[in-house]
This record gives sequence, C-alpha cells and structure tokens, in this order.
Amino acid sequence: MSDITPTPAFEAFAAKFRLVELEVRRYRHWTWSVRPAQGTLGASVISLNRPATAWSQVDAGENAGLSQAVTDIEAVLRRQFTFDKINYLMLMMVDEHVHFHVFPRYEGERQFAGRAWIDANWPRPPDLAAGDVGAETLTALRETLRRG
Repeated sequence: MSDITPTPAFEAFAAKFRLVELEVRRYRHWTWSVRPAQGTLGASVISLNRPATAWSQVDAGENAGLSQAVTDIEAVLRRQFTFDKINYLMLMMVDEHVHFHVFPRYEGERQFAGRAWIDANWPRPPDLAAGDVGAETLTALRETLRRG
C-alpha cells in the first residue's frame, strides 16, 4: 500500500512498536510483529498496514485478511510455545492506530532464550507494561516465530 501517505499517528505507532525491526510477517493488509514489551512469551502486535484510527475504518477485504493472519499466528505460537489460551486486546487508548495486542497465555512456566517465562497474571488479564527483555531476546523471538 505504498500509495497511502502515512500520518503522524501512524508513523509514531510504527516507531514505538518498532514494526520494521520486529516484523515477523507482513500480509497484504496487516503486519505481525513481536511486541517490544513481552508481557507473556511471544506477545505480539497485529497492525493495519495503512493509517486508520477506528475499527469502523477497516474494510471487508482487510477484515478477511485479518482472519488469515490470526489463523497463522495462532498456529505458529502454538507450535513454538504451546500456549494454553490466547488473548487479543484492541485498546487504542494511547496509540491511535488500528492494532491488536496478542498475548499467548500460560498456566505453567516456559523456557526460551535461556530463561524461565512465567505468566504472572494467569488467569487474570495480562500485564501490559511488563516485559523489557532486551534486544537479543526480541530478535530471537522474531526469528523463532519467522521459522514457524
């Protein structure tokens, strides 16, 4: 969608979530990326590839594309980390761009990148602020998810 001019809100969103650096897979209408703050192992973001500030601005074709992205994302996260449940949060309170936070949820501990990962809020809502894990771990997560 190179013919669409990014807005300041879209550019701010892309910078905050480091979309280029942390991209796992780009679909026609959506991008799946590793979430910089890993509230749970494999936390991700699904973001619309064009500027939009409300869900009502997403068209039927984009919605259809979201279905395929979600199917792929769940399959990869299940294969790589065997999540117990998965949460999708569309908050858009601070970041004025259509996107979902994806939180795989775990009843028990998981091991990845030399550390133990515990979903401390299980079974309550995930901790959105938790998870500064460092650039090396984010890169390892991105590469693991890209491999599927």
